[in-house]
Parts: sequence; C-alpha cells; structure tokens
Amino acid sequence: MVRNIISIGLFSFFLLLITSSASGPDLSHRNQVKRIVIDAGHGGHDPGTRGKFSREKEIVLKIALELGSTIEKHLKDVEVIYTRDSDKFVDLDVRAEIANKSHADIFVSIHCNAFVRKDVYGTETYVLGTHKTKDNLEVAKRENSVILLEQDYEDKYEGFDPKSPESHILFELFQNAHLENSLDLAASIETQFKTRAGRRSRGVKQAGFWVLWRTSMPAVLVETGYLSNPAEEKDLNDQVQQSYIASAIFRAIRDYKQDMESSN
Repeated sequence: MVRNIISIGLFSFFLLLITSSASGPDLSHRNQVKRIVIDAGHGGHDPGTRGKFSREKEIVLKIALELGSTIEKHLKDVEVIYTRDSDKFVDLDVRAEIANKSHADIFVSIHCNAFVRKDVYGTETYVLGTHKTKDNLEVAKRENSVILLEQDYEDKYEGFDPKSPESHILFELFQNAHLENSLDLAASIETQFKTRAGRRSRGVKQAGFWVLWRTSMPAVLVETGYLSNPAEEKDLNDQVQQSYIASAIFRAIRDYKQDMESSN
C-alpha cells in the first residue's frame, strides 16, 4: 500500500514536471542543427568519479572545451553553448534548463565512468530509456546522485531519490519524443570512437538520467572511459587522446547534422 502511494505521488510529480518544464525546441528550424549545448559533467565541489591520480570534472571539461572549439572552427553556422566552461558546480536541473531555454538542437553531456573491476574499459553513449541491466541502473544512480550535493534538493526534486531503484523505474513510464534521433547520434558517436579514435566501444545504452529526461531535444550522455582502469585513466589524461575523443564526437555531430538537414 505504501509503495503504491509513493508510486502515485512520484507519477504525479513527473506529470507536473512535464507540463511545467521549460519551453520546447524552436520549431522554426526543425531538422536543422544550429545550436548545440555541451555539458561537462560535475565541477566545483563535485569532482565526479576519481582515478588513482585524476578527477572526472577536470578531464571532461577539457574534452568539452576542445569539442566546442572544433565545432566553432568547422561548423560556422552552429552556435555552441556550455553549461560550464570553468571549474564550477552547476545544478543538474539548471543544465537541462540551459539547453531548453536556448532552444538547443542537440544536448551532449560528457562524463567519465568507473567500475569495481579495474579490467573494465571502453566508451559508452547513453540515451534516455529503460534500464536494460543492473549495471546501466548503477551508472544512472551514480550520475543522478549529483542531486544530493545541491542545496534544498529535497524540495527541488520533490522526493526523487537518486539512490532508489523505484525512483529510476518511473523513467520507464515516459516516452522520449526525441529517442530515435538521440539513438542515431549515440550510434554515430560510438562508431566514431571505434573506427576513428581507436577506442573500445561498449555500445549504445539506455538508462534513466535526470539531465537527459529534462531536455526537450535529442540528447546523449557520453561516458568517455573508465578512470577505474589504470591504462584508460592514463589515456583520458593525455592531451592527444582527449583531442581524439573530442574529434570523434565532433565527427558524429557533423554527420548527424548533415543527415538531418538533407532530409528537409
């Protein structure tokens, strides 16, 4: 009975968020990619996951800035917006709000991964969806736990508990209107990682990431590698490898943009 009451309460909360969320995408340039929001995960007092000698927040910021610079250099008609361009903390809901208010055409959130087994390595690109495996749920819970570092998170997120499987399961109740395009972009990113950047692709996955759910455009969350793997941590801190990763994401965005705009 208590579980049913909690589920109904959370369901009502999610419906309220849908109806009261920031304005949707600008339909005047549908199927065009003119504005991209790049989200470097974590920052400030939130270091993200840690390796033996490095922290996620610094690595992903470098990759994000490199990606934005490459887009601005080669895609002159595209505006790049960062959720953060320095070592500062940005609330999870604000990241999505930045994308929504700017009427972005793509949202790309960049992260590093971690696992208890140090032999696990490789890239993964997530879109919003059902947790297919327990591992996917654990990744979502870890990234969503940023909420706990925010002031007044209990009131702001109205009972959403990033540590609770029940809270994450409710993402399954909603269909992402941009899922197909998000999947296309995610698949292109993983292909570029594997064929052009020389990285091991662990594929496209789905999970309930709050920041993806709140965005009203095609959105992906890119896990660039595992800081828990010693060799990959070294790679992720190498400037050349960071450039390869940023370049792979750029090429995927470029190809996605061409495909979308050729269908107009």
